[in-house]
Formats: sequence, C-alpha cells, structure tokens
Amino acid sequence: MFKKGCLALVAIVVLVGVFVAAWGVGAYNGLVKQQEGVSTAWAQVENVYQRRADLIPNLVETVKGYAKHEQSTFESVTKARSEATSIKVDPADLTPEKLKEFQAAQGELSNAIGRLLAIQENYPELKADTHFLELQSQLEGTENRIAVERKKFNETAQGYNTTIRTFPKNIVASLCGFDRRPYFEAEAGADKAPKVSFD
Repeated sequence: MFKKGCLALVAIVVLVGVFVAAWGVGAYNGLVKQQEGVSTAWAQVENVYQRRADLIPNLVETVKGYAKHEQSTFESVTKARSEATSIKVDPADLTPEKLKEFQAAQGELSNAIGRLLAIQENYPELKADTHFLELQSQLEGTENRIAVERKKFNETAQGYNTTIRTFPKNIVASLCGFDRRPYFEAEAGADKAPKVSFD
C-alpha cells in the first residue's frame, strides 16, 4: 500500500514537472517571438529614417541650384545627416540612453531640414521647381511614415514590456534575461503649438 502511494506521488510530481516545463518552454518561446517583434519594428523605424536620409542629398542639390549663397545651411544639413546616419542601434541592446541619442540626432536632422525648406520663401523660382516640389512631397510622406513606424514600435515595445512584467511570465523573463525596451518620446517643445504668422 505504501509503495503504491509513493508511486502515485512520484507520478504526480513528474506530471507537474512536465506541465511546468512545457509551460516554461511555451512562455520562453512567446517572449522570444515578442522580442523579435520589437526588433522588427525597430528595423522598420530605421528603414524609414534611412529613406529620409537618402532623400536629403537630392533636396540639397536642388536647393543649391537656386540658392548658392546659403552655404551654411547646406553644411548644417549635411553634418546633421552624417551624424544621424552614423548612429547605429542594435535592437537587442536598445537602452533608453541609446534611443535618446538616436532620437536627438534625428531631431537635429529634422531641424536642419526645416531650415533648408524655409529657404524656398526667399526664392520664388525654387518654390515653383517641380523637382523640388516632388522631393518636398516625398520628404513630407516620409515624415508621416516615420511617425507611423515610431507609433508601431512603441505599441510593439509596450506589448513586450507588459508581458515581461506580468506574473507568471515575469519569472521566465527575469531568469532568461529579457529586458524592457524603451519608447520613443515626444521631442522637447512638442507640447507647444507652433506659432503661425502671416506678416
């Protein structure tokens, strides 16, 4: 009788162990899938930022044809583009500091592009140039894509971050080294409406 009870207890312990192991494997695989989703979303963010960077040389050359004496603006755009494209972030090691550095460089590039596009106000011929207008339209579309991809990245990172912090998957996440992913944040001053003037 005692022997049968021990066998039954051992069988229950083995079944529970198998169940826990199966759940742990499933939880781990689910976390890997979500982590890869974050990496994919990050790759798409980089992709649209690269598209913007690829448009800039053509835009600069077009503006140069009309505004030859705006050399400092051209240099600032070129420098900002170089700095923005030199920052590479590995999605597996995406820390808040690295994301902030990436975002700051992209913000500087956005400001430089804004100054470049503002030049058109002084050159009516440039404003009418079809090549310039096409590049400006492509750049505007790319900026919209950037906003969309940043939003998707934040949503994907939020899902992943929620999963690794929720019991009981947080146990697997902490044992296996799954770390939180940072979010894109609004740039400084984004909470203030731009000033519009018709002077």
